[in-house]
Amino acid sequence: LAPEKRHIFDHIAGTRGGTLRVFQSMLNSPDAAEIVGSMGEYIRYKCSLDPAIRETAILATAREMNNEYEWSQHLQIARGEGVREEVIEAIRSGRAPMGIPPKEGIFSQAAKELVHDGTLSERTFQATEHLIGPVGIVDLIVLVGYYSLLSRVIKALDIELEPDVQPDLGA
Repeated sequence: LAPEKRHIFDHIAGTRGGTLRVFQSMLNSPDAAEIVGSMGEYIRYKCSLDPAIRETAILATAREMNNEYEWSQHLQIARGEGVREEVIEAIRSGRAPMGIPPKEGIFSQAAKELVHDGTLSERTFQATEHLIGPVGIVDLIVLVGYYSLLSRVIKALDIELEPDVQPDLGA
């Protein structure tokens, strides 16, 4: 990086405890990496969503995008934030939201609809807004958009899993 862009790398590494391959690749365009990194920082550390809801939606987005990288990066985080194994398995197998309680399944359904349709059905919108409110639904939509963007970057740049991460999606 040019010296005047080094602060971008430092900020991304500082907020995440390191620089994953996806950001290493994006730093070929430091200004784009800075903007994408800022959005990710908001989604991961500052948004209104309960961490278990956030991670459920991230896993569901990774599943719908068939993205091993994001799934593998967030699997342990999801477990640490209290996402139940039944929910993880339902998402992994593609069965979600079937077979899990509606209060958990709605976030998987929302991610599925946003990835495939670019919008939410009226029913999903109303149920989601009822659970997390108007701020939460906007944060959820932005989250799915962000992880969809990352998924496309990861696939287009053929970014491999980190050396210490094992594939787990079964894609």
